[in-house]
Amino acid sequence: MTAQKNSFVVDQKPFMGILSSMQPICTKRTTLDATSYILFQVGHKELVLKGTDLEISLQASYIFKDGDIAEPRSFLVPGRRIFDLVKELDGEIKITVDASQLKLNAGTARLALHIKDAQEFPPFPERIENLMELDAPFLLDMISKVAFLVPQNNANPALNGLLLEISENQTKMTSTDGHCLAQVSTDKYTLDEPKKWLLPRRAIFEVKKILEASSDKTVFLGVCNNQLVFSGESFNFFTKLLVDSFPEYNAILNKEGFVAAKVDRTHLIKTLRRSSCLLSGQFIATQFAFKPEALNVSMQNKEVGALDEHVPLENFNGQPLDVRFYAPYLLSGLQTFGDDKVNFHLKNSSKPIIFESNEKESNLLYLVMPVSPTQAQQ
Repeated sequence: MTAQKNSFVVDQKPFMGILSSMQPICTKRTTLDATSYILFQVGHKELVLKGTDLEISLQASYIFKDGDIAEPRSFLVPGRRIFDLVKELDGEIKITVDASQLKLNAGTARLALHIKDAQEFPPFPERIENLMELDAPFLLDMISKVAFLVPQNNANPALNGLLLEISENQTKMTSTDGHCLAQVSTDKYTLDEPKKWLLPRRAIFEVKKILEASSDKTVFLGVCNNQLVFSGESFNFFTKLLVDSFPEYNAILNKEGFVAAKVDRTHLIKTLRRSSCLLSGQFIATQFAFKPEALNVSMQNKEVGALDEHVPLENFNGQPLDVRFYAPYLLSGLQTFGDDKVNFHLKNSSKPIIFESNEKESNLLYLVMPVSPTQAQQ
């Protein structure tokens, strides 16, 4: 397909990928109608798309293989409508720009969308200051290990975000929902000047989706005024930050006086799944009896049934200990570990259990608070 004057050609699949990544942004309701549009900036060989909902922003670029653009153009295209139309097209799409319309030709389809003046679009972040370069798959792995625990609408606004800390010694990501805490750290990336940011849950999951879809091997972490920026070869993702103070967590991670042991992760996960099946949507604590030879797991739901199982332990040299935990809390975190056998630390029935995994380039911690006798009765 050959481009005519003021037109260019794109392939449906990669173009659709960019439009898809814009949808969570351009479909979010804001105080400005223009945020439901995508800003198209057409150059001689490159198309740049920008979307913002005033909280997060995404810029993506596409190098078109055939085009004849007399002079650069900028205009607004309805974000949801162009996504819906391109989704129903195949192969190469010739896009032609005139004074008031964006025309799409693919196969026998001839489509047109009205466009708006680019001046209606809100100011877009500019002048990124890159701080460090990271391995993209490694960053995705770190995010995946802690993002699952970030609440969506916790009464404490600070818990609805992921804490990213970078010091001269390490990079840490921490999340908590008030009952559990997940933390992944690495000494692979450091900064001479320590930095700390609290990223909104929504931004973290959008970055995660972008990294999952991207083939980039590296990604840059940077700042732009009061925003944090993740940048790849063809995208810049901007997010505003939460201003609330993340809870102080260092004291609760102190393992002084704790007993260390090891448990078969797969066996324990299966036991926890069976225990969760018997909950029937109720908050019922499961009893965990730790003994040198084994862990006895038991629970009873008077309306459904009961469970009583033994899980082998290794290297547990502490005194027998009975602790109550809510099985789904344990289950959600243990599923992020990759080890066949996982280390844990335990002290008494009022202190948390702390699971730990020391991998080649990162360290993963997962903490769960016990259920008090009062909570169990309720």
